[in-house]
Amino acid sequence: MKQQGFAPEAPDRAALRFRGLQFQPTIVASVMLVAILTQSAVMFLLVSAVLWLNVLVPAANPFESFYNRFVARPRSRPVLTPAPGPRRFAQGLAATFMLATGLSLLLGWRAAAYAFEGLIAVAFAALLIGKFCLGAYVYHLLRGNAAFANGTCPWSD
Repeated sequence: MKQQGFAPEAPDRAALRFRGLQFQPTIVASVMLVAILTQSAVMFLLVSAVLWLNVLVPAANPFESFYNRFVARPRSRPVLTPAPGPRRFAQGLAATFMLATGLSLLLGWRAAAYAFEGLIAVAFAALLIGKFCLGAYVYHLLRGNAAFANGTCPWSD
């Protein structure tokens, strides 16, 4: 969570917040799997648009709104707040790759589409299975915080 810019919390509360933060990528990864299997440019472009909304207007994130209303509040879990910079950067990076994939499919550039799809699949697998956010990691590297970025890797503990 510190990789994505969230303040440290008590372990039990942090675990609940982490589960909440996984809500959006779990849904998006599921949709991306369907988009990859069907080679649907429209699905890639729609998800890209939603992610760009999340980046440009973090308070309007539909995934966080849904989670807060139907999961967090009824179960007395911590609500999700608008994403900090590293998480928004990661969403923007994902949105960019999905936009590139959708456009590649529309233009008939199959090799490029497959390459972008592969990168998307690897990034989501790293996030959901390895608990490593590639986008947030890149954010910290670009800001000159390589030591911090490397220290947030799951294997650095």
